[in-house]
Amino acid sequence: MSQPPPTVLSFAASDSTGGAGIQADILTLASMGCHPLSVITAITIQDTAGVDDVMALDPEWVADQARAVLEDMPVNVFKIGMLGSVEIIASIAEVISDYPNIPLVLDPVLASGRGDELANDEMVMAMRELLLPQATIITPNSLEARRLAQDDDDDDDDDNPNLSQCAGRLLSLGCEYVLITGTHENTSQVINSLYGSAGVVRSDKWQRLTGSYHGSGCTLASAIAAGLANGLSIAEGVYEAQEYTWQSLKAGFRPGMGQHLPDRLFWARDESDIGNDKDDAKGGD
Repeated sequence: MSQPPPTVLSFAASDSTGGAGIQADILTLASMGCHPLSVITAITIQDTAGVDDVMALDPEWVADQARAVLEDMPVNVFKIGMLGSVEIIASIAEVISDYPNIPLVLDPVLASGRGDELANDEMVMAMRELLLPQATIITPNSLEARRLAQDDDDDDDDDNPNLSQCAGRLLSLGCEYVLITGTHENTSQVINSLYGSAGVVRSDKWQRLTGSYHGSGCTLASAIAAGLANGLSIAEGVYEAQEYTWQSLKAGFRPGMGQHLPDRLFWARDESDIGNDKDDAKGGD
């Protein structure tokens, strides 16, 4: 019998387009040599343009999905994406607290690429209090980092705080590392910075590709989880995940009338198989 691949257990919502959510996680993890395990947190009605509605599952069902898998096979890494409700956040936090030695990659999905809100203020607070303290690394974009790091006493007019300060606040909540992605910043290149307790661990610059993408954040977080499951360090895993994500965006395609989707199997295709619009890509959400 062959040696089993490393396993990653993803908690995420279902996205029927295959662009984001649990489908994106499964594609990314499998593409990077892992066996994906999945726990569905919510069902969405969406297309490549945006999210129209979300139905969160019963939190007991979410927990039972996870415990059934965890009691049956070893898990190398947890990955968390869109959650659906405060009760689901609490349920997942309780489950993963029983496995403190399993690394946790948290992608705090707060809105869709179109701007549809996917987490209200109560959910943001629950993430801060229950999940961030258990996270090995969180992967917010700059907008999500500012919202997560905002204190109740912050000046509402200060909507563009320093990202280093945001990272410091998030680290103070208990997570080990924070990777803030710069797609939404007004810079000529996309700058992604990884922060740890001692400051910046690494900062990487990537060509800013035009257009917008559905599921780039899910791809990046899942790729980091795959790297950790395959034995890479945080710094190595973050770089390799960025490279993988950028290549998947560059080779992406537009199957519908909305955003492009990353091609997470770009490495398996010949150049001639990749669409002519592959250079119209940019990390979107």
